[in-house]
Amino acid sequence: MKDKIKIFLDTDLLEKYLLGSTTDLETLQVERYIAMYPEVRKTYNELQENLEEFAKSYSLKSPEGLKDRILSTIKAQNSTKRKFMNYAIAASFVAMLFAGASYFFYSQNLNLQEENSVVTNQIKLLEEDMKERLEDVRNQFIVLNNPQTKKYTVMGNKKAKDLKAVAYVNPVKKLSYINVQNLPDLEDGQCFQMWAEVNGKMINLGIIKEAGDKNNLLAMPYAENAVGYITIENVGENEAPTVDNIVANIAY
Repeated sequence: MKDKIKIFLDTDLLEKYLLGSTTDLETLQVERYIAMYPEVRKTYNELQENLEEFAKSYSLKSPEGLKDRILSTIKAQNSTKRKFMNYAIAASFVAMLFAGASYFFYSQNLNLQEENSVVTNQIKLLEEDMKERLEDVRNQFIVLNNPQTKKYTVMGNKKAKDLKAVAYVNPVKKLSYINVQNLPDLEDGQCFQMWAEVNGKMINLGIIKEAGDKNNLLAMPYAENAVGYITIENVGENEAPTVDNIVANIAY
């Protein structure tokens, strides 16, 4: 019986159930195990608490000023409609004024369409960004809570002996993350940069700006026998890693 429970807990069905991505059959199985086995129920409650903490720590705010821009566009639209009505009344008495009002409305309408297009595009970009962020949070949640995830401690060499990081690799879900916990000070104009060598190709993962807490994870591309590097680079001169300035290796 214990083996049966262990096999179930080694899957990611509990995580998928919490995130609402299980099939109907998987949902029935998860709910049956939660109801029947206290060990499963305890693990489920712990994962639920962890997910709530993740949701709080990654709550997103809408871009500053977006609400005001949307309200301003709506007001402009209503204002345009009122102006058109006023010009239409005057046009019934003066044909020339009617022509001027028509042209004015046409120009205003074009401007309004452009403004609406800008706002619509901004909302779409925001939605896409939120979707990507939520997907990243979901992957981090799985990596940190799945028993099949492997954990590697990464220490810096003599050039950065105070550097410390932890890499998380899940070969089943093919997900890799690194949490940089401590960074030594650098000279002005220098920075730490993250790289990954995947299938013989070097990928730039960006500058490590600062060390973070345990939930601040940087995604790494997953591949068998991949290698990650942290180097010291000059700011603005980091198109390729400087081999002599490698301060940490991460084999995963």
